[in-house]
Amino acid sequence: MAAKLKLAVWKFSSCDGCQLSLLDCEDQLLAVAEAVEIAYFLEAGTVRRRGPFDISLVEGSVATEHDLQRIQDIRRRSKTLIAIGACATSGGVQALRYYGSLQKYLEDVYPQPRFIKVLEHSTPISDHVPVDLELRGCPISKTQLLEVLAALVQNRKPDLMSGCVCHQCKLNGNVCVMVTRGLPCLGPVTQAGCGAICPSYDRGCYGCFGPQKSANTQALAAWLAHQQHRSPEELVRAFRGINCRSPEFAEESERHEAPDQG
Repeated sequence: MAAKLKLAVWKFSSCDGCQLSLLDCEDQLLAVAEAVEIAYFLEAGTVRRRGPFDISLVEGSVATEHDLQRIQDIRRRSKTLIAIGACATSGGVQALRYYGSLQKYLEDVYPQPRFIKVLEHSTPISDHVPVDLELRGCPISKTQLLEVLAALVQNRKPDLMSGCVCHQCKLNGNVCVMVTRGLPCLGPVTQAGCGAICPSYDRGCYGCFGPQKSANTQALAAWLAHQQHRSPEELVRAFRGINCRSPEFAEESERHEAPDQG
């Protein structure tokens, strides 16, 4: 009988939401536990194996010197490393400090900021080590996560949805919230995978899965500006959210930023 694949789940700078997505799998999690050996997952238990690991799921961005050292060590001990969630794939919402003063943020939040030691920027895992696969989202889709784990166990390529959120809206039978309700929506430029949750509840997509491949953000911004009369400030806010440092979203937000902003 073949040995089970050893799975490790790691947390960096994040809110734990993507790890909780795995725990939220409930009955399916039991099947995962039967198919793989959970060798390190502090959110779920106290097992702390040293590795090496067949699969490492990494949640969170690199935001401290300690993070830099840890991710290098984890990469050395992992056969397959998967970055999960917006923090791990783009730097997350904490990357917004790229557009402000880190020192001011520290002074506004902490009574004694001199004790807080963080890097100037929050960066994705792929900026520091090779990543074998990225799962987008804030949080990730547990359906996609289970598909990836099943594919690794079965030694096949995972079947993940491509295209944009608009495609999922059509599959769900949703009417377009931009056209019918005049809401700003990043669906045309956002990677599919969430199930079009927000438009399904009459809200515009805010891009938590990050930009799709070859996203035409400039065309969408022009449509929002001319058809919905969105101001430059509104366009900056639209593209400067959870995935604010994804290159396509960052470039588009900066295109509409006044010279003296930031």
